[in-house]
Amino acid sequence: QVQLVESGGGLVQAGGSLRLSCVASGTTVSINRMGWYRQAPDKQRELVAVISSGGSTNYADSVKGRFTISRDNAKNTGYLQMNSLKPEDTAVYYCNLFAYGMNYWGQGTQVTVSS
Repeated sequence: QVQLVESGGGLVQAGGSLRLSCVASGTTVSINRMGWYRQAPDKQRELVAVISSGGSTNYADSVKGRFTISRDNAKNTGYLQMNSLKPEDTAVYYCNLFAYGMNYWGQGTQVTVSS
């Protein structure tokens, strides 16, 4: 059974940084597509960043140049480094893994950016 556990969210001032982590079990992150999504109150969940099994990355236009997605295969963990945070980045952030033909989700971690 695939499980994802996120951590690293919190409250930060605008311009600050946070690093989110997503520890996977039941599969190997290196062979699957991993992504980070976010959902703000009264808004739809949106894709923030994705990294393929081959290591290529893609980002939402709103976070390009500020966020970096990566993974540590030895730790079976994915990361989202978030710099120059803005109040509009406030949301619940979810880790996603596409494995065995299915989408798996973490429980979410709250990120709040104060102005």
